[in-house]
Amino acid sequence: MSDALAPVLERLQADFENAVARLTELLRIPSISTDPAYRPQTRAAAEWLAKDLATIGFESKVHDTPGQPMVTATTPGPESGDAPHILYYGHYDVQPPDPLEEWDTAPFEPTIVDGPHGKRIIARGAVDDKGQLMTFVEAFRAWFNVHGSLPVKATILLEGEEESGSPSLDPFLSANRDLLAADVAVITDTGMWDIDTPAITSMLRGLVYVEVTLHGATHDLHSGMYGGVAVNPANELTRILGELRDDRGVIRIPGFYDDVRELTDILREQWARLGFDEAAFLEHAGLKTAVGEADRGPLERMWSRPTCDINGLWSGYTGEGAKTIIPARASAKISCRLVPDQDPQKIYDGLVAFLHERTPPDCRWEIKSHGLNPAVQVPTDSPFLAAALAGLESVYDRPALLIGCGGSIPVAGSFQRLLGYDALLVGFGLDDDRIHSPNEKFELRCFEMGMRSQAAILDNFARVKLAVT
Repeated sequence: MSDALAPVLERLQADFENAVARLTELLRIPSISTDPAYRPQTRAAAEWLAKDLATIGFESKVHDTPGQPMVTATTPGPESGDAPHILYYGHYDVQPPDPLEEWDTAPFEPTIVDGPHGKRIIARGAVDDKGQLMTFVEAFRAWFNVHGSLPVKATILLEGEEESGSPSLDPFLSANRDLLAADVAVITDTGMWDIDTPAITSMLRGLVYVEVTLHGATHDLHSGMYGGVAVNPANELTRILGELRDDRGVIRIPGFYDDVRELTDILREQWARLGFDEAAFLEHAGLKTAVGEADRGPLERMWSRPTCDINGLWSGYTGEGAKTIIPARASAKISCRLVPDQDPQKIYDGLVAFLHERTPPDCRWEIKSHGLNPAVQVPTDSPFLAAALAGLESVYDRPALLIGCGGSIPVAGSFQRLLGYDALLVGFGLDDDRIHSPNEKFELRCFEMGMRSQAAILDNFARVKLAVT
């Protein structure tokens, strides 16, 4: 531990209760980006963060976009001028809390309760991503309080549309390349291996997300008069969607596996040594039986194999009581998680072709894209990665793991494609944090260790020597 880091860690420990209070205040703001009714509250969260960052020592700004605001904050770092420049990313928007009746406490009234690992805070956004972004904000606060500045140049980018498809992100990155220039990015929106073992995610799956509607008759029909004669879009859509996968879990979209790399023997052996308990993982969700490609291991299926899932399905009358109709339309939302080398446009085109080839008579498709994002693989020979791994190990007193992630974080690919630098995915969430579900939580131990880790990583970043070009 360096002489500079030790007093920062002491400061974080002394200020921990205040840090929890600040997180609680942020969690009370219902910044639901996907619902227009919450647009004022989403902006309020952006303004709260910009104001807080300004009190620390950053020059902060709320930027209007066609959608939700972006927040940026900058600080020049040490006077020497040769320190690395790091961009830190998080998102302040959250998922809708529905279904409300399944929450034990009000989703936007943060509640601290006891758990197996000590205290935890329960609220929408606790771990995804307000609690996680506050780990680096609090680390910065401690550095400023102790030393008056950070040991690196730093830029913060906080997004308000991550949970609603990030429609404003790429245009904002393209329009603000100079403001967002950096040597590397740190994204804090992922997880650890377990509560005692830190991790950096080096593989992220991409995402193709579509909404499809199968239209039939011009209006809903009486099922007694037209049943057995007129096409039923609900029947047909469910039949077609049932053909997306075969009995072994193999996806039947044309060309879906053409560019999928097979896992190397070395990586397969490394993942096997992690001792992943698939039964325990499923038990957190109240399940017992694994699904997916039958001849693949669980981590391989989650981290390095593509998927295709129905995320939503609706049609006809869904209210109380009976209404006997043949619906005029039926809709579904479908997502495909992609792995490195898969082309999102090719997968989208294949899915569209799959549907059109099965169009029933008298029916037509309406297809909307909600995003095409490639998978991301982080180079493992980066000096910044080595610095981050060393920082995590110094705090947890055990080596950090390099892991994959089944989820998608499109901003990592956008940083590579539009800004020209890689991202380190350093997160402190756990598998049982109930992300996107009722009773979302963040272990206060993870919050505390996350802040300490961010401070230690920052200290290590300051010693990275940049190549002279």
